[in-house]
Amino acid sequence: MNSVSSDISFPTTRAIMRWILAAFFVAGGVAHLAVPAEFLKITPDWVPFAPRVILVTGLCEIAGALALVTKPLRRWAGIALAVYTVCVWPANFKHALGGIDIPHLSSNWWYHAPRLALQPVIAWWALFCAGVIDWPFSKLSKRSPD
Repeated sequence: MNSVSSDISFPTTRAIMRWILAAFFVAGGVAHLAVPAEFLKITPDWVPFAPRVILVTGLCEIAGALALVTKPLRRWAGIALAVYTVCVWPANFKHALGGIDIPHLSSNWWYHAPRLALQPVIAWWALFCAGVIDWPFSKLSKRSPD
């Protein structure tokens, strides 16, 4: 692929990725607010003030999603959502290893294995679509803000 065609499509690709990721984070945030008891089941015991943490994380997911699609806030939103994704990973491990049933989610390893493996990909996705990183596509982009 030549650099001209990739420079034209690179900002579009990031924009599409931003909107998809923002939609996922809005859905997650709404779920935190709508059914906090289900999230409490998978919150590690060492998390202090767990009900308040569930509320705040839901609000942060929604705010992060909105900021991700807002150009002046995009970079910081990408960083914050990537950090958030890593911070909630222990809850995914507790869910997987604890045999915790949550309505509408599979409790088998066909769900948990990809979920656990994709958590770092979601963190990368947040950084990439926010323009914080270009890896592994740095040769395709000239680091121009999009």
